[in-house]
Amino acid sequence: MTELLAPGARARYPSLAGRRVLVTGGASGIGAALVEGFVAQGSRVAFVDVAADQGAALAADLADRAAHAPVFAALDLTDLDAVADAVPRLVAELGGLDVLVNNAANDDRHEPDEVTPAYWDQRMAVNLRHLFFVTQAALPALRAAGGGSVVNFGSISWHLGLDRLSLYQTAKAAIEGMTRGLARDLGRQNIRVNAILPGNVQTPRQELWYTPEGEAEIVAAQCLDGRVQPADVAAMALFLASDDARMCTGHNYWVDAGWR
Repeated sequence: MTELLAPGARARYPSLAGRRVLVTGGASGIGAALVEGFVAQGSRVAFVDVAADQGAALAADLADRAAHAPVFAALDLTDLDAVADAVPRLVAELGGLDVLVNNAANDDRHEPDEVTPAYWDQRMAVNLRHLFFVTQAALPALRAAGGGSVVNFGSISWHLGLDRLSLYQTAKAAIEGMTRGLARDLGRQNIRVNAILPGNVQTPRQELWYTPEGEAEIVAAQCLDGRVQPADVAAMALFLASDDARMCTGHNYWVDAGWR
């Protein structure tokens, strides 16, 4: 049993019980913690990911322990026709939508000299474009629900200027601007839009990029000891999705242990 599913381990938000939630990139890492976290709150959760086997396995694992078994659909978010088809279908299966969490991204490293126009377009499609169009596809359901919460995932990376991530950081910087703009456009419809900026989170994917020495350097640059865990990031998303955050919109929320 994960920390997020363990009884009494985390805050409970009564407003999230039965709430209808869609999570992108939910099969592993932070995304899996998001799915687990909302399931533990008693929410009705649908999630998508390009990793079909991982997503199906997570859904099956959670089904027996969930008040509402999560729904998984394999989806390539760079295919906007597939997005336009999948989002309304999943929303219908949930019976509506109250919360959208735009988490999916890919932080593959690259050298500036190696970037082609095609690679630029592909990186923007993976890390930026789908956040807008998934949100667009979700808006009718959010409006029908009388409002809701959109949580976008940015990154600490561009604030630090990390190496070999120029395209990823370009996309993540743009997400912050998108969040501010959508919060203004949608606020009078009672739709809140915020961004979470994780630090270096201890996931299997991040461990591909950092040696133990590199991880020690990150912890040394943090204000707090220890590695940020996926559950720590999910905890912020749960708050922003809940009614406790009813007056929070248009801002960034950092979960980085004070990494500077």
